[in-house]
Amino acid sequence: MHIKEIIIDGFKSYKEKTSIQGLDQHFNAITGLNGSGKSNIFDAICFLLGITALANVRASNLQELIYNKGNTGITKASVTIVFDNTDKKSSPLGCEDYDEIVVSRTINQGKSQFYLNGYITFFI
Repeated sequence: MHIKEIIIDGFKSYKEKTSIQGLDQHFNAITGLNGSGKSNIFDAICFLLGITALANVRASNLQELIYNKGNTGITKASVTIVFDNTDKKSSPLGCEDYDEIVVSRTINQGKSQFYLNGYITFFI
């Protein structure tokens, strides 16, 4: 299983929906100028995967993860990762029937929700 696509919307420096595609299953590098959002891509991945110590993604509360802290009218943020699940030998338990697994986490009104293939799995 490997990452096919990362979608970041309203998260930290990503005001508009941004899709990162064309990832290689063995090696990827993210390059860019200082302040262009490279670290925020990794923060988004950590956030999606369930990080609870927000200091590790350079924030003190969930509101700080929303673009411009929600001060520009953007009130929610989301991170989605689409995993290629065509290799059924490495498929997570219960997901063997899916060729793609879509995992999302959103922040809205101070609450965080996780989704698996579009279904809410739990709140934080």
